[in-house]
Amino acid sequence: MGLLHLLTLALPLLHLPTPTLSLRIACSQQWVEHTPLVYAARNFYNPAAASSDTATITNGGVPNLSSDRSIDLAANAETQGLKNYARNKNIRLIGILVEVTYRLVAHKGAGINTLADLRGKRIGTIAGTSAEVFVRQLLATAGLAQGDYTTVNGNVCMKAPCAADTFPAQFSGRRIDAFGVWETSVELGIQAVGEGDVVVFKNASVYREVYSLYSTQEKLRDAGTRQRIVQFVRALNQTYEVFKRPTEAVYSMVGQTVNVDVPVLKNVWEDHVWGPGSLGKDLVDFLEREDQYLARTDRRQAFTRAELEQFVDTSVYEEAMRG
Repeated sequence: MGLLHLLTLALPLLHLPTPTLSLRIACSQQWVEHTPLVYAARNFYNPAAASSDTATITNGGVPNLSSDRSIDLAANAETQGLKNYARNKNIRLIGILVEVTYRLVAHKGAGINTLADLRGKRIGTIAGTSAEVFVRQLLATAGLAQGDYTTVNGNVCMKAPCAADTFPAQFSGRRIDAFGVWETSVELGIQAVGEGDVVVFKNASVYREVYSLYSTQEKLRDAGTRQRIVQFVRALNQTYEVFKRPTEAVYSMVGQTVNVDVPVLKNVWEDHVWGPGSLGKDLVDFLEREDQYLARTDRRQAFTRAELEQFVDTSVYEEAMRG
C-alpha cells in the first residue's frame, strides 16, 4: 500500500454540502397581494425531496417568465397575464393568490353621488393596468364612454404622508374628482378627506382583480421544477388558511413587508379573498370578458375560448391537492 493511499485513509471523510435548489419567483414586492408568497416561503415551503430547497422572491412579474429562464413562477393581476399571453403562448395561469374588489372613491362636494355623476370629471387611474380596466368597466355600467370623462395619471401611495403626485394627495387637494386603484391607496384617500365627504363605488361582479400565479409550459414539463412548484402551491394553500383568519402577527408581517400601517391594512382586508378561487369555467368566462376589452385597447385579435382554456392550467393545483 503506497504512502499516498495511507495518508488518504487517515484524512477525515469530507461531506460535501447538498446543493440548494432555489425556486425563483418574480413579482412586484410593493403590493399587499403578493404577501402570501412571502409567508409561504418563510413558513411552509419545505419540499420532501430536498429539504435544502428555498423559494426566492425577486422584483418583476409575468414578463420575466419570457425574458429570464431562471424564473420559475411569477405573480401579477390577470390583466398583465393576458397581455403577456398575447406575446408568449407558453405562459400558463396555474393558480389564484387573491381576488380583490377594487374601489373608486369620489368627492361628494363635486356633486358626485352616483356613477353617472362622474361625467365630465377628472378621474385618477394608471393606464395599462388592472386599475384602468376597473375604472373603464365600472363607469361603462353607468353608460359612460371613455370620452365622457378625463383620466389622470399619478402614483400609488401606501402609507401616509403621501407625496403631491400620488392619488391620495391629488384627491385631497381636489386636483382630481375621483380615483380608482389598488389598496391601500384608496383607503388613504378616504381618510385624507373624511368618510362623510366621499362616496365609494365597487362592484365585484363587474370587475375584481384576480391576482394570479403563472409559470410556463417548459417549467411545468421539467420533473424537478414541477415538483418544487407543486410543493410551493401546497405551501400557499396552508398560507391561505392563515390569511383567512389573520392574527395580529399576520397583520404585522404584511404591514412590514409592504410598508403599510396595520390599522389601514385592517380596513381593507375584507376586500381581499385569499385562496385559489375557481380555476374552472367561471374564471375563463371572466377572462374572456376582460380580454374583449384588452384586445380593443391593445389593437389585437381577442383570444378564442380554446386559447383561454389552454392559458388556464389546472393540473398543478389538482396535483397539489392530491398530496
